[in-house]
Amino acid sequence: MSELAERFETHDPGEKLVAEKIRCDACPVMCYIADGRTGACDRYGNAGGRIVRVDPLTILDHAAETGGTVVPFVADGEAWVGELVNTGRRFVTAIGAGTTYPDYKPAPFIVSQQVEGVDLVTVVTEGIFSYCGVKVKIDTDRHIGPETAIVRAQGEAIGHVTTGEYGSQMLSLGGVHHLTGGSKAEGRATCDALLNLCNRKPVELTIDGGATIIVEAGKPPVIDGKQEHRMRVGCGSATIGMFATQWRGLVDEVVVVDDHITGVVSEHQAGKVLGWQDTGIKIIGRRSTPGRYFKVSEPGLGWGGTSISDPLSILGEWNAKKGARPGLSLLMVSTTGEQFAYYELDDELKPVEKPFPERLQKSVNLIEDNCEPALCTVLFIGGAGGSLRAGVTENPVNLTRSVQGLKTYVTVGGAPVYVWPGGGITLMVDVTRVPEGGFGYVPTPALVAPIEFTLRRDDYVRLGGYEAEIRSVEDIVAKGGEYLNPRQGTGAPSYNPWPPLAQLRRAASNGTE
Repeated sequence: MSELAERFETHDPGEKLVAEKIRCDACPVMCYIADGRTGACDRYGNAGGRIVRVDPLTILDHAAETGGTVVPFVADGEAWVGELVNTGRRFVTAIGAGTTYPDYKPAPFIVSQQVEGVDLVTVVTEGIFSYCGVKVKIDTDRHIGPETAIVRAQGEAIGHVTTGEYGSQMLSLGGVHHLTGGSKAEGRATCDALLNLCNRKPVELTIDGGATIIVEAGKPPVIDGKQEHRMRVGCGSATIGMFATQWRGLVDEVVVVDDHITGVVSEHQAGKVLGWQDTGIKIIGRRSTPGRYFKVSEPGLGWGGTSISDPLSILGEWNAKKGARPGLSLLMVSTTGEQFAYYELDDELKPVEKPFPERLQKSVNLIEDNCEPALCTVLFIGGAGGSLRAGVTENPVNLTRSVQGLKTYVTVGGAPVYVWPGGGITLMVDVTRVPEGGFGYVPTPALVAPIEFTLRRDDYVRLGGYEAEIRSVEDIVAKGGEYLNPRQGTGAPSYNPWPPLAQLRRAASNGTE
């Protein structure tokens, strides 16, 4: 929280209105705010009879990439001299910028700067997103719930389990129907969960008919109280293909247990190429191609994402006519290498567990070493509507066409986004690439996300932009904007490209240079 924010007290929505309160028009709630208090969103306050944006405007300084020192900018009204500010590339983000609401006015900041001889404009605003949500990728083989199962936060439905991906479970959370289409409690719970997820805070979710999970962007998931450590190296079949050479000559049979595709080395094509002998093994499951089996178990929290705790439960009778014999050795292992066991067939061709041999430990360790850390990934997804686009140009459809034509580069807090093809501006961004605290909310309910549009100045003028409102970076650092909040510089993450250069590359690829 900024020093300015600490000077305010939170507004009580139930408090009786009095004459000295002023009305904030930064969002549809239109709070009346007393002097020294903030509105319901905690983002705007009344400072001496003027509406002030509480959090500072954030300007990314790419000098940090080359070891430069980031120097904080001054608050509004204080003297500023250019030599106190880094001379590296700076990018004015929309974090702390304010909104265009009620949408009759240009964006809070329309910034000009020259890059490699090209005049660029970046249009900066905090967008109010009713049409928004998050896609959550949870790296685990554990069964967290059936597909389409309801996901809840604070007991309220906020989304559902969607189709799983390779080594990961997926959630789709939020969206306009949960934010505005249900009860007030559902909308509030949805907004609260989305805000915390986007700001990289832990959120506890429960899944109908499934698990309780704690999700935090960039951190391992916690499933039913157990923290995950690694995601699978591959399915059972892929694991056989990758490591069959490691087992040749050390063990007679290998079964890699997996909820989706269980692999058997002696039957698998990799084993055949290596000259593996038949073992007479029988897998209880639906045989696909040789050495690959589906549905060996129901999904669960056991071996390889199955419901089993005893891997022998997926084996049938061994067939002596097809190679089974007393003393035949068997390795059973999961797709992460976390579970493993060693067996030998007795005189009745029954597998008997034996101490795990040292000769096979290296291969199990190799599976573990090839598993990447299990993490939660949170992607914010939102649609930039007509009102937000009206802050960029008087003819909003021109902005959409410019974005889809790759003439306008879109960022969220300076982070690169993926813009979906087709109509409108529907974007996705990895929240871990957005500066800390970049997302806010309004109690309509809706999320507030920073969004920036960068394009060549001549293109901006052609699409009907607000040319008279264009200001230089230096002017914005020195004078700020209408909401009187301070400016702060912060080092840009080294893995985020400097947005104007990314836009220049796009412009060049489209023949506009």
